[in-house]
Amino acid sequence: MKTTLKKKILWLHKILGLVTGIVVFFVAITGSCWVFKDEIETLYSDYKKVVPQEKEIITASEAKEIALEVFPTKHIHGTLFKKADDAVEVIFYEAEPEFYQSVFLNPYSGEVLHVKDHFSGFFAFVLKGHLYLWLPKQIGGKVVSISIFLFLFILISGLVLWWPKKLKYLKKRASFKWKPSTKWKRKNYDLHAIVGFYIYSLAFVLAFTGSVMAFNWFYYVVYKSAGGTKAPQFIIPNNNSGLAMNDGKTMPLDKLIPMLQEDVPEADSFELHYPYSDSTSVYVEVSRMDGVYYNSDYRFFDANTLEEIETPSIYGKYSEATFADKVIRMNYDIHIGSIGGITGKIIAFLSSLIIASLPVTGTLLWYGKKYKTTSRKEKLPQGLVG
Repeated sequence: MKTTLKKKILWLHKILGLVTGIVVFFVAITGSCWVFKDEIETLYSDYKKVVPQEKEIITASEAKEIALEVFPTKHIHGTLFKKADDAVEVIFYEAEPEFYQSVFLNPYSGEVLHVKDHFSGFFAFVLKGHLYLWLPKQIGGKVVSISIFLFLFILISGLVLWWPKKLKYLKKRASFKWKPSTKWKRKNYDLHAIVGFYIYSLAFVLAFTGSVMAFNWFYYVVYKSAGGTKAPQFIIPNNNSGLAMNDGKTMPLDKLIPMLQEDVPEADSFELHYPYSDSTSVYVEVSRMDGVYYNSDYRFFDANTLEEIETPSIYGKYSEATFADKVIRMNYDIHIGSIGGITGKIIAFLSSLIIASLPVTGTLLWYGKKYKTTSRKEKLPQGLVG
């Protein structure tokens, strides 16, 4: 590579790294904390479990009525039905002003077991740091999104700078050759450059999937580039009919959960979303695996007749998803590692911690080059310093 071009790439790598370093550090640390949220919360969430009984569970309408006694003026996002020994969770959510709480009910008696505020506690603090850096949402969200997108260019430029001119030197450059006399500057350089090389692929995947969630335009470009032809946004279709399916005792939507439980007995959970208006359909998110979202079925039904309605969106039945649909639907599960089960989560956790070290070692490299004099014996290779 020509020296002038290499200097320009080095300058870009250095400037972008210094500007975004503190953001990347905190996003990576909070990301590692978030990975095992579900597993950790299970340890102290006894209220989510009940003793199974030989009786019918409460209906969706009954769950809604009971939960509204707790928050009578708030909007119900949906009601989650799981296994026979799981509590029913009624989820309240409003965007402005933000309100996100759940009411857990005994599925057999309707008793209120617990009320959880999703915006309080350790993991709420972690998520705010990961998404907004604990700044006001409008400001922090942009800072984090832009920084993570720029991190993609930092990774690419770092690999270009580190890559040897000849492949035969690749093994040598990718190995640690520390001696008792090796000074901290050389060790720090290796920790930044060599560790950066080994974590490059995983870091790129995490930054890329994060950018897909952060920018609508990037989300759209990725979907269309993968060959997507459907509407990439979530679409709730309207009812097809005004006819009523009511036996005088049961509301039509109350028949949905028992119907789907019989239709998909292997499902892990069913999250029912009540119609937003008289014209919109009711939909149920059928999850096949706890903590995994990409292969869920989103099934829409006429609120009056329970006729199943197709959606033009990528969020429909997973069996009907195209390659491009799956790319987008898998994005979040790839981002947190859950797509690979516990092994995938461990990889995501360790990768995030290692990524957090890169801004630290990079800043130390810059500081050492700018304010310290490198000895001749410990002169660093040309590349990531400048």
